[in-house]
Amino acid sequence: MKEFQFTDCIEIKELTGKKANDEAELLELIEEASPDSIYFHTHSYFLRHFYIMGPYPSDFANWIVMQVRDRVLGEKLSALTPSGKQKIEDVRSDLIEVIDDHLSSIKTIPAVSFGQPFYLMKSKIIEIPTRLKAQNLKEFRDSLACVDASAIYNHVFEARLRGQKGRSDFSIWLEEVLGLSQLAQSIERIDAYMYGLEGLRKKILCLCDQELQEGGQYS
Repeated sequence: MKEFQFTDCIEIKELTGKKANDEAELLELIEEASPDSIYFHTHSYFLRHFYIMGPYPSDFANWIVMQVRDRVLGEKLSALTPSGKQKIEDVRSDLIEVIDDHLSSIKTIPAVSFGQPFYLMKSKIIEIPTRLKAQNLKEFRDSLACVDASAIYNHVFEARLRGQKGRSDFSIWLEEVLGLSQLAQSIERIDAYMYGLEGLRKKILCLCDQELQEGGQYS
């Protein structure tokens, strides 16, 4: 049986040298940015904030609200959720549509007056295998309970979008190796964007506990 290897991760950030001083320039950046930059500014928030979800879980929305002081567009961007998106390009398209519509509805382009420009960045993930492995659901549950939160980010967010698997590593393994299709589907139905990584961990643990109890695998 193929065991599940829990893998932590660290993020290496890199400035691209590109920046925006107003919302039209931000739109141009998003249109031309690499997929890694789009992913970084819409997902890395979760890796930087394990426990607390802020009102604007996107660097784009945060900059619009905090630096440009345009709360209307910031709220529209924060309402976007990548849930269910299979590709980074789908995320990019949503961002472009919302910003373009907003700019079409106003006469003056909001810009930074006293704040900081938006600096476009990108990143890459370095994976770090841990000692935690699982060959059955009980071992998976116990390892998930103590693994670093970066492993949850790596196996859920990275696997789905940047890894282009469309599903988390957790649900793939549970279904394909352990044959637990219903549990895998339940994990996929969790909206990972509604919780911090620790909240997501609790949700998955709860589902695993329920499966173990129903299967009589708890002693």
